[in-house]
Amino acid sequence: MIQPILDSIDTISMPVDKVFHPCRLEDADKDDLKYIRIFLSAYSGSKDTFTAYRRDIERLLLWLWHVEKSTLRDLTRDQLTRFLHFIDKPPKHWIMEQVVPRVGQSINEPNPNWRPFSSRGKSIQTYQLSSSSMKAMMASISTCLTYLVQEQYLQQNVMLMLRQKNRYIQREQQTIITRKLTSVQWRSVIACALDKASGDFEQERTLFILSAFYLLGLRISELSVSDRHTPSMGNFYCDENHCYWYTVVGKGNKYREIAVCDDMLSALVRYRKALHLSAYPHKMEQGYLLPKVKGRGGLGSRQIRKIVMNAFKDAVNRMRVEGDMQNAQDLDVATVHWLRHTAISHDVTLRPTEHVRDDAGHENITITDRYINVSRKNRHASAKQKPLLPIEGDDNAVL
Repeated sequence: MIQPILDSIDTISMPVDKVFHPCRLEDADKDDLKYIRIFLSAYSGSKDTFTAYRRDIERLLLWLWHVEKSTLRDLTRDQLTRFLHFIDKPPKHWIMEQVVPRVGQSINEPNPNWRPFSSRGKSIQTYQLSSSSMKAMMASISTCLTYLVQEQYLQQNVMLMLRQKNRYIQREQQTIITRKLTSVQWRSVIACALDKASGDFEQERTLFILSAFYLLGLRISELSVSDRHTPSMGNFYCDENHCYWYTVVGKGNKYREIAVCDDMLSALVRYRKALHLSAYPHKMEQGYLLPKVKGRGGLGSRQIRKIVMNAFKDAVNRMRVEGDMQNAQDLDVATVHWLRHTAISHDVTLRPTEHVRDDAGHENITITDRYINVSRKNRHASAKQKPLLPIEGDDNAVL
C-alpha cells in the first residue's frame, strides 16, 4: 500500500518509530529513511522549502521501494530516467483528488487515503505533472543527492549525469503565465467580499487579505505567521518622502520592500478601523497583521488559504446564478497563488518591468517578463497583412 513515509516539520527530528508505525522495511530501506530525514531536518526552519523537498524526495523513495524494489544507494541513471517517465503521468492509484492530512488519528498512524500526487479536484484521468513542477522536482532531488554524496552514502549524483534533462521540461517560445484570474473573475471575487464586509471584523479581514494579495502581489508565506516571520502592522511604514511600503521576508529568506499604492493604503485604513485602531500604524507597531477571531496569535498559511478559497466559492456561486458558467468553472479550480500571478500580470501593463520585478521579489527580470502577455488578437492582426512580395516602389526592400 502506498503510504507516507516522511513526517511533518515538527516531528522530523524524532525517532521514526515514534512518528509512524514502522513500515516493513529492509535494512537498506531503513538507511535511506535515516539519511533523508537527517537531510530534511536541516530545512526545519523553512516550512515551504521543507514541504517541497519532502514531497519530491518521498515520491522518489516510494517509487524505488514499491516499483523498482530498489534503494537510493543503488540508484542509477537509467532508473532515474524511468522515474521521470513514471511521475510525468503517474498511475491513478498514486493520485488523490483532494489533499488530505498525511496522518490519521495520531502522529504515528499514516492516513490510508493519502497519496503522493493530488489532482486538486481536477480529473485524475487527465492528470499530468506540469513543466514547472518537473523542473522543481529535479532540482530538489539533485540537491538531496549532492548531500548524500557529501555524506558518503552515495558515490555520485546521478541527476547530474542525466543527459537531455530538458526533454522532460516542455519549452515554448515564451512561457506565458496562465494560472491567473480574468478581470471578470477578480471583479466578482472582490464584489462578493465588499458586499459581506460591513464593519464585521472577520469579513473586513477577508477583504483586506484579498486586497493585499492583489495590490501587493504577495506569496501566501509573506502574509502568514511562520517560524521565521510574523507579519505585524509595523510591516507597513512611511518613509521620509511620505511613501508607504510593506516589508516582507520572502522566498529564500530575503528581505524586501513593496511599494504600497493608494488603494492598498485605503484598504489598510478601512481594515484598521474595523479593528478599532488608528488610521495608520505607528512606527514598529507590533500587533498581528491578521489576528485570529478566537484565541491568540496570527493566521497561518492554512487558515489564510481557507479564507481565500471561501471567497472564491462565493464568487463562483454568484457567477453561476448570473449564468456565467465558463468563468465560474475556471475560478472553481483556482488556488490562492493565482492571485499573485493575477497581480503581477496586471502590474506589468501599468508599470516599468524593473519596478514590478523588485516589488515581486524576482531574482531575474526574465521571470517578470513571463507575465507580459501580448494580446493574441493584436499579435495576429499585426501579422495579417504581411505580403509575400515587397511593396511596389520600395527599392530599399531587402530580399
